Amino acid sequence: MDLVPLIDLIGEPQTALVGGLVLGLAFGVFAQRSRYCTRSAVLSAMGDSDLKPFATWVAGFAAAILAVQALLGADMIDVSETRFFSTAQSLSGAIIGGLLFGTGMVLARGCVSRLLVLGASGNLRGVFSIAVIAVTALATYSGVLVPLRDGIGGIWNTAAIGGNDLLVHAGLERWAGIALGAVLALVALGFAVKARLSVWRLSGGIMIGLTVAAGWYFTWQLSTQVFEPIQAESLSFIRPLATTGELALASGFAGLDQGVLIGAILGAFVAALLSGEFRISTFSEPGTPPVWRYAAGSVLMGFGGILAVGCTIGAGLTGGSVLAVSSLLGLASMMAGAALTQLLLRSLSREQPASAAVAPAE
Repeated sequence: MDLVPLIDLIGEPQTALVGGLVLGLAFGVFAQRSRYCTRSAVLSAMGDSDLKPFATWVAGFAAAILAVQALLGADMIDVSETRFFSTAQSLSGAIIGGLLFGTGMVLARGCVSRLLVLGASGNLRGVFSIAVIAVTALATYSGVLVPLRDGIGGIWNTAAIGGNDLLVHAGLERWAGIALGAVLALVALGFAVKARLSVWRLSGGIMIGLTVAAGWYFTWQLSTQVFEPIQAESLSFIRPLATTGELALASGFAGLDQGVLIGAILGAFVAALLSGEFRISTFSEPGTPPVWRYAAGSVLMGFGGILAVGCTIGAGLTGGSVLAVSSLLGLASMMAGAALTQLLLRSLSREQPASAAVAPAE
């Protein structure tokens, strides 16, 4: 991929912005059409609905790992100098931040990416939640909550366990990562058949994973062709919300993060319009939890996501696809936090799991 002509034409930050915009557009369209949501997947696995949300999520996760591991095996990307492996990553932050994030996404009825998609589809509860997440993420990323973040994050990191690469810890070569992706792909296919997942929804889930792989490929190619060094990266949504807040408060150049955010919003908006699913939804609708629950959940996600160095996409799929221990641990903690919170809410409301239907991520 020769990006030099585009870089010469519009500049390095603008090239990253355009690439992020394309990736975000793809993500927004596929996320809106497939209803891709980690919170719904967890509740689905707990028996609160059919298996369709879980099968869709597994398809995306498997596709991300298989595609990225294949790119690594073919030497088409190199992630050794990325943030996941070039510096020590916080394991305490992954665990505690993940638990907080998981609790938050159940309280707010959606993870960051899902709320962003819902907001672009006319859901004002999603817009409210994203605004609260953005403010909290900024405060945690570079504001008043930095000391608390650093205090928790500094308790335990990957330097204490000898690195962040799962394959290195297991003593395995790259082929094992590709084999893991292939096994997960077969598992995902099995769940799709069991859930009777439509071809379109299955394809949407797979494309979410492939968009993550495309993000890695684009940013690695860009990193080898720019004058100012940058790190390869892929999709995330909690960090872009924080960095966009920084841009709003100080001068700077928009880049990949802002492109991903703008693209995801536009993609989801267009997909919702074309599918006839765009609808203004407010807090006044029957059955909607109180606004404080959305606010509390959003604060937990804003802080927990930055502490865990990623949301369910940034840590779960982007970090998970390169088999970073901290990211996989963070994803597991997010799911555990979500499951425990759902069990608590179920107990408080005296719900019957066998007959309960999962509430939409809204």
